[in-house]
Amino acid sequence: MVSETVRVSCVTNGGTESNQGFKRKHLGSDEQATASCHNGSDTKGDIGTSGRDMTSNIDEDTQLDNASKKVRLPKEPTFQDMYNNQDAFDDEDEDDSDWEPVQKHIEILKWFCTNCTMVNLGDVLHCDICGEHKESGILRHGFYASPFSPAVELIQVESEARVRDKDFWSEASASNCSTAVGFDERMLLHSEIEMKSHPHPERPDRLRAIASSLATAGIFPGKCCPIPAREITPEELQMIHSSEHVAAVEVTSQMFSSYFTPDTYANEHSAQAARLAAGLCADLASAIFSERVKNGFALVRPPGHHAGVRQAMGFCLHNNAAVAALAAQAAGAKKVLIVDWDVHHGNGTQEIFDQNKSVLYISLHRHEGGKFYPGTGTALEVGSKGAEGYCVNIPWSRGGVGDNDYIFAFQHVVLPIASKFAPDFTIISAGFDAARGDPLGCCDVTPAGYAQMTHMLSALSGGKLLVILEGGYNLRSISSSATSVIKVLLGESRECEPENMVPSKAGLHTVLEVLKIQMNYWPNLSSSFEKLQSQWGMYSVENKEKQAKKRRAFEPPIWWRWGRKQLLYHILTGHFHLK
Repeated sequence: MVSETVRVSCVTNGGTESNQGFKRKHLGSDEQATASCHNGSDTKGDIGTSGRDMTSNIDEDTQLDNASKKVRLPKEPTFQDMYNNQDAFDDEDEDDSDWEPVQKHIEILKWFCTNCTMVNLGDVLHCDICGEHKESGILRHGFYASPFSPAVELIQVESEARVRDKDFWSEASASNCSTAVGFDERMLLHSEIEMKSHPHPERPDRLRAIASSLATAGIFPGKCCPIPAREITPEELQMIHSSEHVAAVEVTSQMFSSYFTPDTYANEHSAQAARLAAGLCADLASAIFSERVKNGFALVRPPGHHAGVRQAMGFCLHNNAAVAALAAQAAGAKKVLIVDWDVHHGNGTQEIFDQNKSVLYISLHRHEGGKFYPGTGTALEVGSKGAEGYCVNIPWSRGGVGDNDYIFAFQHVVLPIASKFAPDFTIISAGFDAARGDPLGCCDVTPAGYAQMTHMLSALSGGKLLVILEGGYNLRSISSSATSVIKVLLGESRECEPENMVPSKAGLHTVLEVLKIQMNYWPNLSSSFEKLQSQWGMYSVENKEKQAKKRRAFEPPIWWRWGRKQLLYHILTGHFHLK
């Protein structure tokens, strides 16, 4: 939680308030006189009267005095009278210092939520966006920490988590470890030096929250074994990136702060963090394919799937998944599958393997007609120059996509194509920004949904599976989702594949669109397309019936058909449609 104090300056005793105070203070203690001054009942005694009117009033009073010889009532003093008789109006017992404008500073507390980075104002204890407590212990206990209580009350939570997992992890040991985790604390040094309007979403706390969750659950350290960290070499990086790109990342080590794009930062430690992330991914891929371990999870940052051949963008510096794919091929894998479920399209990974038939790239992401970052990844982008069909994009047309749509797409697109491809090695670009609660992704995938998708992919390539962390910016969402995925890798969580998964209509439409394009390259999709097309037809019929019922709810008078409201009549009766 980051807090700031904002000072707002206000000028007091000025303007109308000061003038009214001046009147009350210097025009006597008689309440009636003060009242008559404010309600304006005696126009001759109004201080707001102009000097010209005052002169006229004085002449008029003089004439009346000479004519009637009556006793005049004492008139109200004018500004001129006050000026000429300052001593008469001075009050020695009172201090006039409040006449001068005084600066007052009002302090407004502003704090940023540790969990989602959103700004909160005032003394509220819980984030207005995600509900996380201001002093949450999520960085110390991960998602096991209560979102409603401060950190000091969380010791019992950790104990309960350890007791819950005691039966399993007490039997596990590093000697028979089957799942490896790649992590190095030096990757935490990669951070934005100067905070802008709010903390950068791709921040070191992302790794801290996941690592704390795994430690609290006794998974890592405990059930999973670590692998030694190694920095990737320039020669390995130049197999996927241009030499200019590699040099551009390296030169940031000589700069205190720099930016590749407005949202892709670097500091003096970023180049090393990127080398460590890529090196861990490469070594995990080699270890898994050579069967030194069964599978693995790369707990790394900065992420990589936006990094292309020549550019760093979208928080990404080096493409970790691409490095891992080539490392697996160097270890003997002939065909590699990369499934990218990050909510953003992995434009960098697609670019690198766009013409490569030995790597099948499948991405599920928000697209919305190109309006969602980075704007690439339409269903029509299928690969090029002989590698058509080896790039499969499943572009969601809206936000809020949840478990049903993702698993439905897995059942009807991802698994049929992947099974036909028959990979020797499988990589998941595991961004958790499609998770429920993520401030950037705004989708609705749950930890159970991520676990189910991991389980479905673990049946491929003999279980040789590497999961690489990409995006995900709600700490509670990414830590719970990553923990669920690792439990599947450990064999602790055995998910049952649902048989009748019902998607949303938008999700079904997207899957049908992808099948129609990809069955030109994967003929085994034809039967699934025909079956789903009939199902989509049923949805269309139901939709038309609902629209007809709405139209029948208001039947326009028949004479509108020939009158001035002829156009409106045809619209309401469905004979004319507005685009």
